[in-house]
Amino acid sequence: MSTLALDAARRAPPAAAPTRLGPARLIAFSSLGMPLAAVEVPLSTYVPPLYASAFGFSLGTVGVIFLLARLWDAVIDPAIGLLSDRTRSRWGRRRPWIAVGAAIFALGAVPVFLPPAWFGPLALSAALFVLYLGYSMMATPLAAWMGELSGAYHERTRITTYGQALTCVALLLALVLPSLLVTRLAGQPRLELAAMGAMVFALLLITLPLGIRALPEPPPPAGAQDPVRVWHTLRLVFGEGMLLSVLASNFAVRLAQGVRTALFVFFISFYMGHPAWAPGLFLLQYVFGIFACPLWLAIGRRVGKERAAVAGELTQVAINLALLALAPGSVALLLALTVAQGLAQGSGNLMLRSIVADVADYHRLRTGEDRIGLFFSVFSLSDKAGVALAIGVALPLAAWIGFDPRGTNPAGVLEHLKWLFALGPALGHVISAAVIHGFPIDERRHGDIRRQLAARDAAGLVSDASRDRWLAQADRGSQG
Repeated sequence: MSTLALDAARRAPPAAAPTRLGPARLIAFSSLGMPLAAVEVPLSTYVPPLYASAFGFSLGTVGVIFLLARLWDAVIDPAIGLLSDRTRSRWGRRRPWIAVGAAIFALGAVPVFLPPAWFGPLALSAALFVLYLGYSMMATPLAAWMGELSGAYHERTRITTYGQALTCVALLLALVLPSLLVTRLAGQPRLELAAMGAMVFALLLITLPLGIRALPEPPPPAGAQDPVRVWHTLRLVFGEGMLLSVLASNFAVRLAQGVRTALFVFFISFYMGHPAWAPGLFLLQYVFGIFACPLWLAIGRRVGKERAAVAGELTQVAINLALLALAPGSVALLLALTVAQGLAQGSGNLMLRSIVADVADYHRLRTGEDRIGLFFSVFSLSDKAGVALAIGVALPLAAWIGFDPRGTNPAGVLEHLKWLFALGPALGHVISAAVIHGFPIDERRHGDIRRQLAARDAAGLVSDASRDRWLAQADRGSQG
């Protein structure tokens, strides 16, 4: 932002004090993300190994299928974000996308979790493409809607924290089930898949009607809409240097997390020698992940979002490097590192997701265009591209070092697996911390941006004042 713009912002009248949304309404609204989170664990951890070991698909084939499906998921996000920003209907901008997306999501999930006998690689690919289309139609508008709920610097992190906490709860539910299935349904992969799918469908049926009505949508920006110019819009978005920094940092986070997740079952089962422990260790990690949400919210309030993100990523680096000290009998150290992983979990994701809305404010001040949905869609693109690359790289690398998930592996191969499991994520977290270090929008600068946006309210831009009037009216309506 220029010096003149900052001076104008400081001369602008102060924005109204932000309205604080109540916990009950935030929990209900944030529950919309639970079925999306619940499907992540099976698709990134359990479904690929099941299709590889029990359905006769090769590791390379599984890696390519899930890589292409997640890349498709990432590619369609900007279009959904752009169209969501421009949608005008009696039901709002975001709500129609979420409702229709839920139906498409369910349509694709059915054959993935209930595969017929003739199911092959092409059929699995088609089902995943449909599933991820619905996933994007829900996730991207939901993220934008969440970013629009407040213009206050720390309140945005608080809202994101509720979403992160309920994500951990959904992951717990998705992890409890496999831990129970390991012994009861051992050797029955179709029943394991069906049970995992049932959990996803149950959460979708419960949370969709609850979350979609929990909050009214903020009013869209006033004024006529320009024609859609996709390439022009994308050039503007990807010309936003601060957004690119957030995207690159988040991509590295998700790449690191994805490599760890893709290799977790193999590492615990083959290197540690305890295949039945994998679901329980995932469960332990996400139990502590719930406690991590308020912890990192408090850290972010104290030191700011950028410093909290860097601290979280460097903590993850230390934890992953400590994995190199593990030996097959190091049970106590394994448990300690799992707990530490849970407490550090999501620190970078939480802060970076909150920062996206701050960058969208800066972009709106600079260009006059509200592109928060598009910004969250490209943030989601970095999310999914990181995970897709992780699966597409980690599994072939495991095969390259000689690892065989269906046979016996020599000690040297298992030692290489440990190094891959530890150093891959550590490198990703180092890159993430380096990229986001020194991010220029802190609480003071964001306050300057919001004050200038408030001063331009007469031009039809959404400001703190109009948003707070809407929230106050919504609160009075919910209490009446």
